[in-house]
Amino acid sequence: MSQQSPDRSTASPPSRPDASMSLLTNVTEHSLDDGYAEAAARRSAEGAQGRPKPLRAKLGFAVGLVLAAAVVTVGAAETRISAPAIAKERQELIDRIDAATSEADRLQKSVDTLRDQVETRQREALERHGGQQGRTVALLAGATPVHGPGVKLVVNDAREAEQGGDGPRDSSGFSDTGRVRDRDMQRIVNGLWESGAEAIAINDQRLTALSAIRAAGDAILVDNRPLVPPYTVLAVGDGQRLATDFQNSADGQYLQVLKESYGVRASITAQNDVRLPAAPSLTVRNAKPVSGGADKNAADTGKGTS
Repeated sequence: MSQQSPDRSTASPPSRPDASMSLLTNVTEHSLDDGYAEAAARRSAEGAQGRPKPLRAKLGFAVGLVLAAAVVTVGAAETRISAPAIAKERQELIDRIDAATSEADRLQKSVDTLRDQVETRQREALERHGGQQGRTVALLAGATPVHGPGVKLVVNDAREAEQGGDGPRDSSGFSDTGRVRDRDMQRIVNGLWESGAEAIAINDQRLTALSAIRAAGDAILVDNRPLVPPYTVLAVGDGQRLATDFQNSADGQYLQVLKESYGVRASITAQNDVRLPAAPSLTVRNAKPVSGGADKNAADTGKGTS
């Protein structure tokens, strides 16, 4: 019985349904251009070879941190080393300032002592060489303290910071405020002199024929010494009569208008005894001999009445 040889031929595979759409098939299977694919493969290869780069970067960063730490450490060490020297210099400066301040205080006390001695000798010279007239001149010049009946006039700024309205200040250039000005104190003092005051002091600052009442900003100066409100004016004289005459004078009316228009506070009372200190300084500008026995003394010493 004959055997049939097997058929070794293979049938051709069936065609793809999309065989007629070769362009679309090519785009789908090869979506990435060959050049791009080659570049991507090259980068992958280079990346595999450059993997140690992050390690080098970490080492560089670590070295930078070490250097920064070294710089900070050296700076801190230098600061610690120089700190005692700086502290020593600072203490030396403080000691020098304290020493200079103490020396200035000592010199100021010496100046005050010498000034008091000069003023005392000036008063003694006026009384010794002028006799009774010299004592009178010393009293009128403010060279000696005085006491007796008189008046006490207290003047203070208004409670309000500013006041409006027309008043006597409009013609003198002062602003419309409730502050007591140097011009106000000048008029008050002149009014007391005119009313018969024999001696006047403001806040224990004795006034003389050479005294000046001025202003420095809002402060009132008497002989270049600042006064602080309230201003207490003491005047020696016939107390009740002095108070009445001052209130009726033009300067007393001026003070009354200040009270009514600007709120300046003021009160005047008669006193049985007021005490005024001597003037803090007395300068003898001109002198001449007096009659009588004082002529010889004045000629011998070259001193006389002020």
